[in-house]
Amino acid sequence: MKVGLGVTGCIAAYKAIEVMRGLQKAGVQVQAILTRSARRFVGPLTFEALSGQNVITDMFRSGRNLSIEHIRLAQEIQLLAVVPATANILGKFAHGIADDFLTTLYLSCPAPVLLAPAMNAEMWRHPAVGDSVRILRRRGHLFVNPEEGALACGMEGEGRLADTNLITSRILEALRRDDSLAKQKVLVTAGPTVEDIDPVRFLSNRSSGKMGYAVARAAWQRGAEVILVSGPTMLDPPAGVRTISVRSAAEMKNAVLELYPQVNIVIKAAAVADYRPVAYAPDKIKKSGQPASLSLVPTDDILGHLGAAKKNQILVGFTAETQDLVRRAREKMASKNLDLVVATDASSGVFGSDSATVHILLPTGETVTVENCSKLEIAQRILDLTLRVQKLRNAGSASH
Repeated sequence: MKVGLGVTGCIAAYKAIEVMRGLQKAGVQVQAILTRSARRFVGPLTFEALSGQNVITDMFRSGRNLSIEHIRLAQEIQLLAVVPATANILGKFAHGIADDFLTTLYLSCPAPVLLAPAMNAEMWRHPAVGDSVRILRRRGHLFVNPEEGALACGMEGEGRLADTNLITSRILEALRRDDSLAKQKVLVTAGPTVEDIDPVRFLSNRSSGKMGYAVARAAWQRGAEVILVSGPTMLDPPAGVRTISVRSAAEMKNAVLELYPQVNIVIKAAAVADYRPVAYAPDKIKKSGQPASLSLVPTDDILGHLGAAKKNQILVGFTAETQDLVRRAREKMASKNLDLVVATDASSGVFGSDSATVHILLPTGETVTVENCSKLEIAQRILDLTLRVQKLRNAGSASH
C-alpha cells in the first residue's frame, strides 16, 4: 500500500518523519511531498534517506516531467495524509486553490484524505479556519484534531499537533486492506490483567497490549465488527472498534463469556494473570521489617472455558514460553481445544516492543514463523491463517 504524505510549513513539520517511520514499520510505502514553506523547517534529505524515495518539492523539476507526476501519483496512492496541516493548506484545499504540487495533487486524488492540523490556538479558533474545516469534513475527509498544550509561540491551548502514534494509527485504520472479514464478528482480548493485593499494590505482568490492539485494528481494517476486551494499558482504543475495559481476570472472564456466543472468531492475546491473592486487604499492608508471604490461588482458565464451550467459533490462543516453545504450544492447542496458537519466546524482550518474532501453529501440524515483523504485520498474518482454518472447517462441514 502507498500513502502520499504532505508536509506543510509549521514548527511541527519534523514530526511528520515519525509518522512516516510508523507507516513504514506497518509495511506501508510513503511518498513525501514537501511544500516550499515546509522546507524551511525540515529538509527533504531526511525524508529521502529514511523513506528510500525521492521527495517531491516542486511542480516543475527537470527530468521529472515525462509523465504528469501529480496525476500519476494521485492514481498510485491509497490515501493522502497531510501532517501537519496548516491553516493555509486547509483554506486552499477547501476552496480549490492549486498553486503547488500538494494542492494540485489534492484536486487530482480520488483516494481518501486525512488531515492533522497544527497551528496557533487563536488561528485554530478563527472562523475562517472553522469554515475550511467544516467544508472539508462535509467532503468526507478524516481529521486528527490538534491537542491542547504548550505551543511553539509560548501560548497554551488547542493547536498542537496530535500525538504521532495516534496519527499513524488513524492512517492505518483508514487503509482498510480488504473486506475478507466482512459480516464477521471478532472478539479480541488484550493487555494484562491486574489482581489487587491492597489499595496500593497488585500482581500483574509485562504485557503492553500492543499485540492485541494490533489484531483488533487489523480485523477492523478487513471489514469485521470488532470487540476488544482490554486490561489496563497506555494505548488509545483503535478507531471503529468497540472497546470494553476490564481490570482483573474475573472481569475479563465475565465479559468474554457473555460475548462468546455472539462472535465468529475469538483471538485471546491478553496475558491473563495466573494467580490472585486469596483475599484483598482493604487497608495498606504495612512493612514490618520481617519476611512476609502472600497466599495465592489460581485464576479461572478463560481459554479453557472457551475451548470447552466452543461450537462454531474459531479460537486462537497465545502462549509465551522461555523454553520448549513449540512443544508447549502444541500441548496448549490440544488441551484447550484451540484452532491456532501464536507462540512467542518470552525471554526475547518481546513485551512492550513494536516488533516481534512469532510461531503460529496450525491444526494441520504446520508451523508458520513470522520473523522480526511489526505487530500489525503479525496481526495480518494471524488473520490470514485464521481465515484459512475457518475455510477448511467450513469445507469439512459442507462435505458431511
